[in-house]
Amino acid sequence: MRRLVDAFPAGAKRKRLVTYLCVGDPDVDESVELALACVDAGADVLELGCPFSDPTADGDTIARASQRAIAAGGGLTATLRACEAIRKRTEAPVVLFGYYNPIFVRGEAAFAASAASAGADASLVVDLPVSAAADYRRAATGAGIGVIPLVAPTSTDEHVRAIAEHAASSPFVYYVAVAGVTGGSSALASLDSAADAAVSVRERSGRPTVVGFGIDSGERAARVAARGADGVVVGSAIVRAIEEGKTSDARRRGVTALVGSLRDALERAAS
Repeated sequence: MRRLVDAFPAGAKRKRLVTYLCVGDPDVDESVELALACVDAGADVLELGCPFSDPTADGDTIARASQRAIAAGGGLTATLRACEAIRKRTEAPVVLFGYYNPIFVRGEAAFAASAASAGADASLVVDLPVSAAADYRRAATGAGIGVIPLVAPTSTDEHVRAIAEHAASSPFVYYVAVAGVTGGSSALASLDSAADAAVSVRERSGRPTVVGFGIDSGERAARVAARGADGVVVGSAIVRAIEEGKTSDARRRGVTALVGSLRDALERAAS
């Protein structure tokens, strides 16, 4: 978890770029290379998506990627294997992103131990709310794995207070810009509101707060960053670039160009 804590130093002007990809799309080995390409192009944090058969928080783009990854043999074990391979080649922080069912099947303590052994720094379990996460949080933090909480426009003050109570286990907070699924292009007014809300969440929780869902361009990333969010999460746009690439070289070029443009936009926003 220390790598993630160090990635968000207090008072830093640099806006953090968190990049998501679905491990196993198009295959595990290429997912490793694409994740490393994200780091080379300017990503600060890697989110490794564990493909799941019913990704309820994800729109069509990531749902298709999950289907392709599962068909190619992807899943929790493959995601941990990719994490281990990435850790051997970079010290960039890694967040394992997924749903609770595969963790439940493996066992919370067993998953946390496997994640730590693979070199992960934290996990984000989309469908495990703070109010139900006490046992998992104990298992994860006991293994040195942070737990990233989600806050949405519909979240209550009580929810944010609960996050603040467990702030020591959360390197950062993920603010969901829209009450919907990934992959849409949010209205600019919604992004403005999300950025303002992220600043409020940071002040109330004491944790850095990044904004995701609906950020698919440098312009949108810069807009959110300029309003005070600590960073942005970009997923569907990266997964789309992978989907559209016809060869491994084309996929790498597409991901590198996109992440580079996002990094440049964030640098301008912070200057």
